[in-house]
Amino acid sequence: MAEDFAPYGTAKVDMHEYPKIDAVFDVNYEDPKKLNILYNFMKNTAKPLKGDMVVVTHGPELRVFAKENYEKYQGIVDKMAELSEMGVKFSMCNNAMTAAGFKSDDMHGFITVVPAGFPEIAYLQSKGYKYVNPLPLSVKDVRYLDQPDLKK
Repeated sequence: MAEDFAPYGTAKVDMHEYPKIDAVFDVNYEDPKKLNILYNFMKNTAKPLKGDMVVVTHGPELRVFAKENYEKYQGIVDKMAELSEMGVKFSMCNNAMTAAGFKSDDMHGFITVVPAGFPEIAYLQSKGYKYVNPLPLSVKDVRYLDQPDLKK
């Protein structure tokens, strides 16, 4: 039926190239598992933008990056380390880290502790980085949210 009903026509396609763009990602997730979605966002963003990518982490997800939690979050940490190996930089808010009871020595080696999360984002923006707020919402199966009996 959807093919027969198109009062506004059909979507146009513009699969253009992007120029080199540096981006800063504002990450503050209540559930550390949402970093799995960030992984996909980063993989889908870093390649076409071809610029420097910085993740600024300053929320409850920061506990994933503590060495003491590696066994619990190994899958996620390994994905973040893979992004780091691809050139993505990870900056962690010292204020949030300290408030959570951690020290810089507690974190994995691909983390750089910076004075504060929001000022770091503003600083990077002043250097030309574009702000990205990667909300941890998956679009998987969104087509079927209103029609659960049609989900494949």
